[in-house]
Amino acid sequence: MTSTTTTTAPLSPVAPPAGARRPLGQDEVRITGGFWGARQDVNARATLAHIRSRLESEGWLGNFDLAVAGRLPAGRRGREFSDSEVYKYLEAVAWEIGRRGDAELDRLFADTVRRVAAAQEPDGYLNTQFGRPGQAARWSDLEWGHELYCLGHLFQAAVARGRTRPGADDGLLDVAVRAADLICEVFGPGGRSAVCGHPEVEVGLAELGRLTGDARYTAQARLFVERRGHGTLADIEWGRSYFQDDQPVRDTSSLHGHAVRANYLAAGAVDVAVDTDDRGLLDALRQQWTRTVARRTYITGGQGSHHQDEAFGEDWELPPDRAYSETCAGIGSIMFSWRLLLADGDAAYADLIERTLYNVLATSPDPRGTSFYYANTLHQRVPGIPADPSTTSPRASSSLRAPWFDVSCCPPNVARTLASLDAYLATVDSAGVQLHQYAPAEIRTTLPDGRAVGFDVETDYPRTGLIRLRIVGDSEAEWTLTLRVPAWAEGATVTVKDAGAASTHDVPTGPVELRRAFLDGDIVELLLPMAPRFTYADTRIDAVRGCVAVERGPEVLALESVDLPGGLVDVDDVRIDTSAGLRERDGRVWARVQQLRDEDGSWPYSPEPTDGRDTADVTGEVPLVRYHDWALRGPSTMRVWVPTA
Repeated sequence: MTSTTTTTAPLSPVAPPAGARRPLGQDEVRITGGFWGARQDVNARATLAHIRSRLESEGWLGNFDLAVAGRLPAGRRGREFSDSEVYKYLEAVAWEIGRRGDAELDRLFADTVRRVAAAQEPDGYLNTQFGRPGQAARWSDLEWGHELYCLGHLFQAAVARGRTRPGADDGLLDVAVRAADLICEVFGPGGRSAVCGHPEVEVGLAELGRLTGDARYTAQARLFVERRGHGTLADIEWGRSYFQDDQPVRDTSSLHGHAVRANYLAAGAVDVAVDTDDRGLLDALRQQWTRTVARRTYITGGQGSHHQDEAFGEDWELPPDRAYSETCAGIGSIMFSWRLLLADGDAAYADLIERTLYNVLATSPDPRGTSFYYANTLHQRVPGIPADPSTTSPRASSSLRAPWFDVSCCPPNVARTLASLDAYLATVDSAGVQLHQYAPAEIRTTLPDGRAVGFDVETDYPRTGLIRLRIVGDSEAEWTLTLRVPAWAEGATVTVKDAGAASTHDVPTGPVELRRAFLDGDIVELLLPMAPRFTYADTRIDAVRGCVAVERGPEVLALESVDLPGGLVDVDDVRIDTSAGLRERDGRVWARVQQLRDEDGSWPYSPEPTDGRDTADVTGEVPLVRYHDWALRGPSTMRVWVPTA
């Protein structure tokens, strides 16, 4: 069959037909440099090639060739979900082609699709782990098999291709449509009432429905969301919360269980709620987001404090040294927050996205774009062990970045997010344009009434707090430009400069609306206060009571052992002196610390308050490192939350 696509949706991973905001896609926003532009360039030049090389060398892409040759299961390599990494790679390449165009990438994309498509069964089934002679039957292990999960990522790849290159003859969209039709037949009304152990197909189906206009896919996504929490999956030692099958979505008060699964399900549920105008479901998801951010989210924006089941802890259970904070959970959080922002327009969602972008997404890849963190600890007690670049690492707790993992979901997830990041910067509504994230960019769009508006963004954010917008083109009528002042940015100002004069005003945190008939060359400057600041945790977070963190702008800072004076090698040997304040010098933030002298006793408890060690003389100032840059200078110990003197 030949699939058809709509042409009105933005070139964006998320394109809801309704909501408070419409995202501006890759054809309307282009990041031109700065912090995120540099990371997009590394992603394009190095990360995509690195991922493809590993997919080949690990045999995960070759699994599709083996399926065609009839050599499965004996020759298959990788975990049961390895197909999904190929699909995430395809999605990343599709967005990168949409971002800048690349004939060689397009050739590689088409070649990969050819190999994948050849393995699809006549009825649309596609998976290299199940369904062939010698393999387990289709859909026989919904708890762990990841068949629907993998197809969800296939659908997202097809959506990326369909939006960036509509009408492309590579056939990926047809592959996705045949697989989606099979899902609707097997799991639709009157079919098997079950769900996948790892949510993801819900997001893929919803967006595929938006792309093709086929309401069956949206209806199937809704069925999967409504079936959650009714015990259709087998129980395990961690409970059905691991699969998000312990509570119906509507009855859940906070994200819980496996952090990636929870965020993916929530994102798909928002899609369903918006597309079906289900306000009750949307209200439940808003409440889950609010409680999760207030009680179950690390200062970095990371989520998930349990290692054994990669899960959220209970309220206030946020130990820094046991933070799992999986990179993929952070990306899932961005997916969830962005969909709520489009539905509501609340700046709080953009605040969390910014925090997570700078302190989770940006932390995972190294500057070369070829090694990654799977988990993101906030306290490294022992120096890490460098990963062997020629081997595949287990997905263990954070040590040092590794080039590939047995479970390598994070590298292609990072790649697809960076390649599509332009589409997360700005939105439009009937009144005007809203700028949510700050990066050098060109923005050109059309308001719903047909008026063309545009501006260029010039900034070195977050190195500095100045964001300058230069209007391009005259407006005959007024429109509203909305800027976001982050919650941490008390004391921000906005200056408007035109041919006649300049005016500066103090502005509160949250959205700042500027409505006028902008003229070509008008300047709007947002100045955010970037002085470093101490941050204290809610006292109910037991693990960091008596500690302080340091932030500057949206970036969390950390104390790293390589910066300690006097030969100290352990960040646990110091206390931070908050009375001395913080200073900026040589492009870094400096704090005053005191060294502790070890005096081991026979018993670590006392009738009087004590930390068990005497404080020595003040050892002086030490520079702090941006959390996303930690461990770039070799093995070290590190902590974000530092005890106070």
